[in-house]
Amino acid sequence: MTKLSLARLLLWAGAASILLAPLYSAATTAQNESPPLPPPGKLIDIGGWRLHINCAGEAKASQPTVVLEAGMGDFSVEWSLVQPSVAKFARVCSYDRAGDGWSDWGPHPRTLHQVVYELHTLLEKAGVKPPLVLVGHSYGGWVVRLYASTYPAEVAGMVLVEGGADNPLRMLADGRVVHASDLAKGRPIPAVKSTPLHLIDISPAVQAQMRAGMKEDVEHANDAPRNKLPADAQRMRTWALGQLGHIAAGVNPFDNEELAEMRAERAKTQYSLGDKPLIVLTRGLPEEHGPDAKALEEEHRRDHTALATTSRNGKLIVATHSGHHVQLDEPELVVKSIREVVEAARK
Repeated sequence: MTKLSLARLLLWAGAASILLAPLYSAATTAQNESPPLPPPGKLIDIGGWRLHINCAGEAKASQPTVVLEAGMGDFSVEWSLVQPSVAKFARVCSYDRAGDGWSDWGPHPRTLHQVVYELHTLLEKAGVKPPLVLVGHSYGGWVVRLYASTYPAEVAGMVLVEGGADNPLRMLADGRVVHASDLAKGRPIPAVKSTPLHLIDISPAVQAQMRAGMKEDVEHANDAPRNKLPADAQRMRTWALGQLGHIAAGVNPFDNEELAEMRAERAKTQYSLGDKPLIVLTRGLPEEHGPDAKALEEEHRRDHTALATTSRNGKLIVATHSGHHVQLDEPELVVKSIREVVEAARK
């Protein structure tokens, strides 16, 4: 997701209210166009709403299953250059978070805790048994880290692909750039919801803003490096980015509080992952621009260096030919890293 898209999302998160009634809002029914392609995997009911999960490869009793968690604004097709190669040596599953890709809308707000609960329920109902090697890109890095702290016995290892930092920079709607810690208000994080009755209610005015932003996103749905994706994956992205559910999937007014909670938890111990194998992949090509670009890139590298120290068996790898989407620029490096963690976890 671009910084501009993130700024819009933060604005919409504040404008969206929660409807606590067993009724679908106008937003959920405003776009009911069917996807242009059938789901490559299965739609699993996790309690009144269905999530799409796509698994490939042979399950082996002696090694963990790999679970792929996409970044914000992305979904399962983003792993199209990685999943087939991983399936040659391990069972591997990608999925779509609620509201995105082929999945149904789910409860709101879309907190990290809610996403982790839904992923755990999905894996359980789909028969995907631990141990797991979790692979998280960008925002997905927060999801898999929270999963590992919530269900530590299930996680055997981890690969963070440009994983989210503990105190990331935020670009606000007015153009200001601040840290997440500057925005945290100490609000209690809502409890996880196990029924689809808590739905987002988006006013017509905010819907109009969202649709205007979606039009721009659709036009750039497959800009580089996503132009490296297979044709069907690009087609699905073009459709998905034109759906309100794609935006609603990322509406989380409590993300800064959740990151504050993660920072506090990490401060309790140097090695939050213990001895579990961990590889952190960080970009080698700069993506920041402007007068502060050098300082921002240095902060980015420091953040990922610190993430690699959360395990005694952690290491940092610089993807020298990659920007933020390493899985598209250097998919073979991501596959190699996953294989290394799977083999280390098996031992």
